[in-house]
Amino acid sequence: MPGIDNRRPMPLQEISHHAVDIDLRYATPDNLTGQTIYHHAIAFLHKDAMAALALAADLAHAQGLRLRVLDAYRPSAAQWRLWSVLPNPMFVADPRVGSMHTRGVAVDLTLCQGDGTPLDMGTAFDEMTEQSFHGRTDISPLAQHNRCLLLGLMAAAGWDHHPYEWWHYNLPEPTRYPKLSDDVEGEALLK
Repeated sequence: MPGIDNRRPMPLQEISHHAVDIDLRYATPDNLTGQTIYHHAIAFLHKDAMAALALAADLAHAQGLRLRVLDAYRPSAAQWRLWSVLPNPMFVADPRVGSMHTRGVAVDLTLCQGDGTPLDMGTAFDEMTEQSFHGRTDISPLAQHNRCLLLGLMAAAGWDHHPYEWWHYNLPEPTRYPKLSDDVEGEALLK
């Protein structure tokens, strides 16, 4: 892959699974900043997170569904850009502390039908409102059902959820993983 130094072992793996679609929203202006942050739509995860994502994808596939990844590993430079637009730690991790995404152990995703049609989740990705919280009863029953379905699949595969973002899942105890530098995979996304 261009821009990746193959002389050092990669701490992250590119997401490539038959039942996972990649739609990195930060590679488009369709995100909370309204700007393109990533210049390449390449999704990476730590190998432990990759194994858990593969299990979740297999569970979804058995139900005739697909996972659609909206964000995964996030370079710290991208985290700073998000923070500059929404410096609210309820929704965006302070880049000085580091986020679960900058460790490669978090993924933002949704569920789709087998043909790729997204399921109704009640709000859009990155809609930073209370309606994006888990456990909402002020969204349609169908959206509640779909969120519970995603939550069940991800929990069964070993993921924890973020209470304020229906789309965000991370490995348990994410701080046991180091924050990653931007010099390899981050450059592949940002340049």
